[in-house]
Amino acid sequence: MTQSLSPALSRLPVSPAATAPSSEPACAHCGLPVPAADVTADRGAEARFCCTACAVAHSIIQGAGLGAYYERRSELDGAPARPSGKSYAEYDDPAFASRHVTSAAGGGACLELFVSGIHCTACVWLLERLPRVQDGVRSARFDLGRGALEVIFEPASVRPSEIARALDRLGYAPHPSLAAQRDGERRSDRALWLRLGLAGALAGNVMLMALALYSGAAADPAYASLFRWGSCLLTLPAVFFCGSVFLRGALASLRTRTPHMDLPISIGIVAGFARSAWNTALGSGEVYFDSLAVLIFLLLVGRWLQARHHRGATQTLDLIAALAPATAVRVDGEPREVPADALPVGAIVEVARDDRIPADGIVVTGESCVDTAWLTGEALPEAVKPGDRVYAGTVNLAAPLHLRVEVAGRETRLGRLMRSVEEAQAHRAPIVRLADRVAGYFVVAALGLALVTFVLWRFLDPSRAVDHAVALLVVTCPCALGMATPLAVSVALKRAAAAGIFFKGGEFLEALARPGTLVFDKTGTLTEGRLALASFTGDSQILPLLRAAEERSGHPIARAVVASVPAGPELVVEGVTEFPGAGVEARVAGHCVRVGSGAFLAQELSGSDAEFALELGAQAALGRPAIVVAVDGKVKGVLSFTDPLRADARASLDALRAAGYRIAVLSGDQPLVVGRVACELGPLVAAEGGKSPEQKLAWIERARQSGPVVMIGDGINDAAAMSAADVAIAVHGGAEAALVAADAFTTVAGVGKVLEAVRGARRTLTVIRRGIAFSLAYNLVGVGLCMAGLVSPLLAAVLMPLSSLTVVTSALKARTFQQSARKEMKS
Repeated sequence: MTQSLSPALSRLPVSPAATAPSSEPACAHCGLPVPAADVTADRGAEARFCCTACAVAHSIIQGAGLGAYYERRSELDGAPARPSGKSYAEYDDPAFASRHVTSAAGGGACLELFVSGIHCTACVWLLERLPRVQDGVRSARFDLGRGALEVIFEPASVRPSEIARALDRLGYAPHPSLAAQRDGERRSDRALWLRLGLAGALAGNVMLMALALYSGAAADPAYASLFRWGSCLLTLPAVFFCGSVFLRGALASLRTRTPHMDLPISIGIVAGFARSAWNTALGSGEVYFDSLAVLIFLLLVGRWLQARHHRGATQTLDLIAALAPATAVRVDGEPREVPADALPVGAIVEVARDDRIPADGIVVTGESCVDTAWLTGEALPEAVKPGDRVYAGTVNLAAPLHLRVEVAGRETRLGRLMRSVEEAQAHRAPIVRLADRVAGYFVVAALGLALVTFVLWRFLDPSRAVDHAVALLVVTCPCALGMATPLAVSVALKRAAAAGIFFKGGEFLEALARPGTLVFDKTGTLTEGRLALASFTGDSQILPLLRAAEERSGHPIARAVVASVPAGPELVVEGVTEFPGAGVEARVAGHCVRVGSGAFLAQELSGSDAEFALELGAQAALGRPAIVVAVDGKVKGVLSFTDPLRADARASLDALRAAGYRIAVLSGDQPLVVGRVACELGPLVAAEGGKSPEQKLAWIERARQSGPVVMIGDGINDAAAMSAADVAIAVHGGAEAALVAADAFTTVAGVGKVLEAVRGARRTLTVIRRGIAFSLAYNLVGVGLCMAGLVSPLLAAVLMPLSSLTVVTSALKARTFQQSARKEMKS
């Protein structure tokens, strides 16, 4: 008999403090229950601790006068932070210092560290008081958005390892970062902020002088001349310093003979300033310095809005630090901890259970299971034995291993894969924005019409020819055209974020709106990314025995069993033995229980009913992993498992197909499994399994030759392919490398968010087109009036903001992304 069992409901995480029974005291530092033999000698002491590490951390915090941390954490219900006890001796290695320690402004050195265990503002408060805990530290500043702590210290007084140990004793395990490689981005941000702030201040002061001129308060010619010259002097730095970003763009446009939005903007600004300055020198005629100063300020605001949502990818070494351990334990000679990227070829390293493998190498001794999820994207681990090759970043699950290093650091498969992410992003052609394409024609038309106006009025009235030509350039200054894209995109990005979809740049909205090929990774994207019990054949009375035998194993199948089989009465479990890659054996309630693969229980299967062997073969034909359960030497059941399809997958893909997109699936899972899932997803242009990260990358590069490609994934094995796609989307729960390579990511699991992103991108493109249409219509009317001599330069400067106001209103009223993530999560 085959029974279908639904997985148990997922459990909400609870704080460690909440797990302590009310009869047991809680640790004063971390909140976990204090065992009967706690480390507090004085049973009547007010503060009691679950372990020595917590006692030390509590002593350090209180000794530094930072006891308020516990009050702040209590108010915020923060989760505990616990020390790891590592020595961090590798931080003092010269190779580490050359890569991670930089010079600090004003002397000293700067060390930037990623810090784990941050749960609330109390943690940030404590971290930034590191100088009170460790001598030689001048300052500590924590960037919550990046999870990075910048430490300024005196190298003569304190070593990096001492700083790391101080953080670890507080309960916040540090990891190395590369601050030096972000200096260029920070300098660029500071320069833009300087220009923006100065442009705003100058625009405000010029507007005050213009108010005096327009209102007649400066009727005295001497005062009028003073205000005109004052406005000219204040507008001068606004044009040639604050506006230099547009002038440089215009020069680059001329050099490359590629019309760009900066070219008409710069021509309008320079022409308007030149005419105003000329009229100021003559002492007659209109000036419109105020319009120019405000225009530059608004354009810089638009530029800042774009830059705010667009940041480059994290560097290769940062990715490696996040995915592979920073240190390794060498055991050839005296055991010692060394930097993982400095391991020489042939070194023998030890990898403990549940640790990440630090380098590519060959297993020398030991048998275990290795989680290769970053490489294959699949949940099932691989069994390894002496002679097998293992890769940096994978996780050793079952038993200690000794391996001989082949390559380390940047030359590992992980390092090469991360470099391919960077190279693909660096060489990916930039997406041409719709406004820039329109600007190419607009520039030629505006300059041509200005020249025609000048020539026409040279015959009609030479004294007014320059004014009418300048008025045309001013009225066609594409402020609205330049704002149509960044403003609409900025509003859309904000609303997308509220809906749980974060884009790294507005250009990806435009690219996503164009129909093309959507390539999905299977595991974790279209499916849940976890194993669940699919069927059970046998005697249901053995399920409590099975659950008890599997409870102590960390294998994905064991976790699926525990999640799917309801808990029953507590059973006595003895003599648990795990066989890596095979199964587990235990004595449960007096019965010998063996659970594992068909090969592991071949002897028991040979003497049991043929029904079980047939069921095992049937599940293998379906591509489902299956296990056999034997009790007291007799097979009692066969269980199969599957990675269930997400509930919204089929409906979302059908909607995307209806919108004109082609759907493909690439996966590292077995082709048989991918084919079975593809049958449930509807028509696909491709459904290929067994793909390595390198093969996925090659597939995407070939597909791009025939049209736009969007890659949707969640794993490290997807990162290279994502970086090569026109647009990459990482789904909720994705690995850090996938988030870095992605152009957008969702905070809610499921394919439905991809559909919402596509629909929102299309609505955004409609808003952009509408804004450009408003701007062009305004310019068409304005050009006609200027050429007819009905608009003076002053009137042109007054009318110019009207198109901008229309575009602003259109963008703010648009409903691009309507559903909030909060409402969805509540539902």
